[in-house]
Amino acid sequence: MITIRHAQERGAADYGWLDTRYTFSFADYHDPNHMGFRSLRVINEDVIQPGTGFDLHGHRDMEVITFLVRGCLRHRDSTCVESVLHAGQVQRMTAGSGIRHSEHNPSTTESTHLLQIWILPDRKGLPPGYQQKSFPGEERRGRFRLIASPDGAEQSLTIHQDACLFGLILDPGTEVIHALTPGRHAWVQVVSGEVEINGHRLSGGDGLALSQEREVRAVGCGHGEILVFDLA
Repeated sequence: MITIRHAQERGAADYGWLDTRYTFSFADYHDPNHMGFRSLRVINEDVIQPGTGFDLHGHRDMEVITFLVRGCLRHRDSTCVESVLHAGQVQRMTAGSGIRHSEHNPSTTESTHLLQIWILPDRKGLPPGYQQKSFPGEERRGRFRLIASPDGAEQSLTIHQDACLFGLILDPGTEVIHALTPGRHAWVQVVSGEVEINGHRLSGGDGLALSQEREVRAVGCGHGEILVFDLA
């Protein structure tokens, strides 16, 4: 079974400093038909204006993954972590028993474009934690590069859930297949460009849910980039 979530169907908000699109219900946007998919709870596509960002705020019992598309992002949190994330890098923050953090665009001239992803953890009350790693485009071009997994396999980020996140960059005409174990589900999020997923043509911002399917078959229609979540 395949369900498509087109980019223009998403929730949206423009705060001046932040232009955001919500794939699933978030903040003031609520749609009972789009509350998440399996353990995947949030995919927000954010564009943050120069010199602005999210001030200090708290989270609890959530795996928060930030995928930088363009620009940079300064992270600070209550565990004394300070870092700057650049395009091609991904961060994972385990909110666990409670963490406070801020995320700002340190540039004075360039906007920051990112995907903020929330995954429900497999248990509550985990110790708060943070990881950041680089996943260069050449590692994702023409193959599914593991970005996050329960056991940190292939030098991926470690998340506390039976879920794997893969990144893939496709050139025109390139076909790549990710097999799905029986009983697994997948969510495909198009970061940019145009791709064909299991015969369905998608563009940047579109999402697609797969259940009871044997594989994720991705074909580049133009230059395209996707994220694939392999979920229990």
